[in-house]
Amino acid sequence: MLSVYDGFFSGGARILHSDVVLGLQEGGQHHRVLSVHGEVLREATRQAMQDDACYRSLTAAGVEVGTLGRTSGLPGAGPAGFTGPELATTARAMAAADVVLSLKEQPLALLNQAGLPRRPVIVSLHRSDPENQGGALDELKAAIADGTVVACVCCAESTRAAYAAAAIPPEVLHVIPNGVDLLRFRPDPVRRIRLRESLGIPHSAPVVVFAARYDAMKNVPLFLRAARAWLRQEPAGHVLVCGAGMSVGQPGLHADIDAAFGTDPALADRLHLLGVRRDMETVYAAGDVVALTSAWGEAAPLCLIEGMMCGAVPVATEVGDSAAIVAGHGFLTPPDPGAIARAWSDAAAAHAGLAPVLEHSRERFSRTRMIAAYGALIDRVHTESLRPPLPEPPLPEPL
Repeated sequence: MLSVYDGFFSGGARILHSDVVLGLQEGGQHHRVLSVHGEVLREATRQAMQDDACYRSLTAAGVEVGTLGRTSGLPGAGPAGFTGPELATTARAMAAADVVLSLKEQPLALLNQAGLPRRPVIVSLHRSDPENQGGALDELKAAIADGTVVACVCCAESTRAAYAAAAIPPEVLHVIPNGVDLLRFRPDPVRRIRLRESLGIPHSAPVVVFAARYDAMKNVPLFLRAARAWLRQEPAGHVLVCGAGMSVGQPGLHADIDAAFGTDPALADRLHLLGVRRDMETVYAAGDVVALTSAWGEAAPLCLIEGMMCGAVPVATEVGDSAAIVAGHGFLTPPDPGAIARAWSDAAAAHAGLAPVLEHSRERFSRTRMIAAYGALIDRVHTESLRPPLPEPPLPEPL
């Protein structure tokens, strides 16, 4: 198996796909990863492949990870087209694989290049806004039309519906809902106390966790306005913010904080900017509420699932499959700061009472279920690729 990434940078899709690769490798498949970019600048954060947590977990498990060495968003970025050496590297990697997985549709700009070995490609799709992916949707359509892409994994029903509406053939769209490692993501009183103590947060204080990169789709200004309203009505409350660009060195974020908190800057003392964390299971365990305020693009937000499995009550705007994920476990809100703040308070108050409900839902969000479904689809695609092509129908006899 070969997985092709556009790059290694902070985001739920890369975390999810890397976990799938690890799980399939544990199950006996042999996996390699090829990354188009070796370093990217996103969310005002310079992210080198070797520093990424997914890269480290893959290589620690024995998965070979290579790169074309390109840079994105940085001085000295590579040419628009792919060079001969880059295509040769890709060809060697593909030749050694039976099936290729493409992490989202962006790598298809590479995989659609002429002269590469013909291998069945499965694309994993992790958003619900295909029209907002630049030229990637056209690359996906072209790859399906010429038989390169034989299946697409949609992480949510909203993903399947959006891509079907964008004229992707429904028969290639398969839904495999996101799942997480239940041994890692679980309620943990010890981690909860340790992180709270390290941040000076009392054990009994209500805590909201917001895990998102600094990106327009996450609607950070709305989140911050809700945080101000909530911190005003909850004098003991604290808010933990983490993700790429969610750190002290991000000028855009500080401008948003100043705009949201206005005449109440002291409230921001209870807003903790944690940046990129490699211990999200600890961050979620420390919280009572996991928040999502996204405006578009989400499919099955990993933060909601991971937070829930650690015991945090989800509160989300209605985007992607968030309504189905939150149903019976938490609260949906309109994109209104006051309504969101009230829902956070209701969720924090319901934290203890909802614990048995969240515990009962763990199997539904299991990594084991997800990886088994990926494995079954890959096996089917591989088996079908070995079948000889059907003979051409005979030409009609001349009259």
